[in-house]
Amino acid sequence: MDAQYGDKRIGVYPGSFDPLTNGHLDIIRRASKLFDHLIVAVLVNTSKKNAIFTMEERVALIRKCTDQMPNVEVQMFDGLLVDFVKAHQAVAIVKGLRAVSDYEYELQMAALNKHIDKDVETIFLMADIQNSFLSSSIVKELARHGGDIRGLVPGEIVDDIEAKMLYKG
Repeated sequence: MDAQYGDKRIGVYPGSFDPLTNGHLDIIRRASKLFDHLIVAVLVNTSKKNAIFTMEERVALIRKCTDQMPNVEVQMFDGLLVDFVKAHQAVAIVKGLRAVSDYEYELQMAALNKHIDKDVETIFLMADIQNSFLSSSIVKELARHGGDIRGLVPGEIVDDIEAKMLYKG
């Protein structure tokens, strides 16, 4: 085991988190109870061209919302998720599921990761029903048009998101 983590059971919750939603935060809270250490891995997602926050800003926003969770760490990464998981000696990837369509996509990704490395496990956590419709894209669209995003994102970052959307116009 890595000297940094010792014998801890490590999970990795990857995503673009642009921005972090209450759904993401719910998965972080729940997953942090399943692992000794949870790494929220903020990834460069080249398929999402409409990012509003830089990776550094996303990391800072997530840290602002998780600073009371001592076993949660936020890191950014680029490259294959499997390589990041192995480098941190994690035992599992955590994925949140909102709907059947999420499951179909995430099942493909889990199978691909298993193909790349047979030791990589994926754990699926169902979204709380109140968050089942929620996505970062919906939050951005609502905020872009001046809608109220309170209750959809952590209260600690509402002002950050609204300010960024006003700036982006």
